[in-house]
Amino acid sequence: MAKKILLKDIAKKANVSVATVSYVLSKGSDSGISPKVSEKIKKIAKALNYRPNQIAKSLQSGKSYTIGLIVADISNPFFANIARIIEDEAKKHNYTVVFGSSDENETKSSDLITFLVNRQVDGFIIAPAENTQEQIKSLKKQNIPFVLIDRYFPEIDTNYVAINNHKATFDATKKLLASGHNAIGLIAYESELHHMKERIRGYREAIENKGLETHDNYIKKVKFSNLVDDINAKVDELLISENPVSAILYTTNTLAIHGLKRIDALKLKVPKDVSVIVFDAAEAFDFYYCPLTYVKQPLMEIGKNAVTILLDQIANPNHELSKMTLETTLVNRESSN
Repeated sequence: MAKKILLKDIAKKANVSVATVSYVLSKGSDSGISPKVSEKIKKIAKALNYRPNQIAKSLQSGKSYTIGLIVADISNPFFANIARIIEDEAKKHNYTVVFGSSDENETKSSDLITFLVNRQVDGFIIAPAENTQEQIKSLKKQNIPFVLIDRYFPEIDTNYVAINNHKATFDATKKLLASGHNAIGLIAYESELHHMKERIRGYREAIENKGLETHDNYIKKVKFSNLVDDINAKVDELLISENPVSAILYTTNTLAIHGLKRIDALKLKVPKDVSVIVFDAAEAFDFYYCPLTYVKQPLMEIGKNAVTILLDQIANPNHELSKMTLETTLVNRESSN
């Protein structure tokens, strides 16, 4: 087994004290040591393949330099991309991200939070599942820094980074109406979460602003726990009923992926038989025969801002709460004609 390199080994080779080495490696440019000596110590540490004792570092600083990230569904490309952005951004600040997926399940969410609190993460970035308000309130009560992303609870005063969900679906529905569609179906999750309710509200308002009546039977809600069977049934209800819709708006990309498969299974063509708008881009859509119109969410801004807000809160627990609502862009392509 290779010998573990200690601070004293670096100090001996650099002909300086152990304290000097410790200052340089722990405080960097704030060490107060001359740039020439600092550079010499860093080069020797690198040459010797020195690895700091993270436990000792954590005890000294009172920080674990880890962030707990809990997403709602890691199989959803939106959350997978957000996780990568957060991980990359955290790394720039010497933080490691430990993440898990709640799978839209409140019990699993609670278990993940407990596990990560016990691991002494410095803070959380969370896309909360439904019915997790008490978990969020508990984090507040414990003064554990956290930021909510994608979703938040309006009745709880928290940091969050989200999009303008109402405007996103309002603009998407308006685009379909402008293309001549008066019978527009909406497929959403069966959920009481604020962001999903806002997407439904945006759809309704766009139709009402056009002077048309909103039909409840055009709004189809799918259970996350029974995704594939539910979405097949809902697409069938919209497209092979007595009064079929001429367009469908999918409120997440996971719903869109399964919904498009069902449209293909029915041997219907986009946009000839049914026009489509989806939420988010996804690599799977690149292989679809028809370029899809989609709501583009600012993923990079969401991820970077979430990390910045969290680190500010960790550094200063009394930091003013940040409530950030970002705008989306509707990318018009052939599927919404």
